[in-house]
Amino acid sequence: MKISYHGHSVVKFETNGKTILVDPFINGNEYTDLNADDVKADVIILTHGHNDHVGDTVAIAKRNDSLVIAPNELANYLGWQGLNTHPMSIGGAREFDFGKVKFTQAFHSSSYTTEDNEIIYTGMPAGFLLMAEGKTIYHAGDTGLFSDMKLIGERHPIDLAFLPIGDNFTMGPEDAALAATFLKAKEVVPVHYDTFPPIKQDPHKFVEMLEGSKGRVMKAGDTIEL
Repeated sequence: MKISYHGHSVVKFETNGKTILVDPFINGNEYTDLNADDVKADVIILTHGHNDHVGDTVAIAKRNDSLVIAPNELANYLGWQGLNTHPMSIGGAREFDFGKVKFTQAFHSSSYTTEDNEIIYTGMPAGFLLMAEGKTIYHAGDTGLFSDMKLIGERHPIDLAFLPIGDNFTMGPEDAALAATFLKAKEVVPVHYDTFPPIKQDPHKFVEMLEGSKGRVMKAGDTIEL
């Protein structure tokens, strides 16, 4: 499995012949290396409805005929725009042709703001587990620290975790380091930092806080092979 990071919370998985893109916020993201006009995706997974996570989903999905997997209300909203969607809810799991996806809780909010400044409710925010090729990856989405991360780690041996560290809107570095301990993740990559002034952080300091997990700071375009 090939896994790459592309700034903010954008992650790409290449597994079982499929390319899976997570939270494709590209236009407006100065920290990404991707071009929304030519990026490929068989599947798009969305953690919640905020504009900096839905990003360029509609354009990418229409061009690629991508399957969009998202929380129920968000999936319905995007389905009304002509996308091929699969709705899921927290605690639910589903086998797909590329692997298994299980949605987990996240403590955040979830809404989409239109160009007319209308706020659309998009359901509960989520994180998710991806299980493929004998590996388990956890993408926490946008979330604060919560104690049930211990349960997620106990039930699922996590090979790699993507955790937000930006603070202000999500966990900060200290809480994210504790989250890594709760999850017992073998390796942890910090995400959701630096993109906007309120979430400026030093990811290397976060990695130094980790105990029991290997930390890896990834730049846009960096890859991991699992």
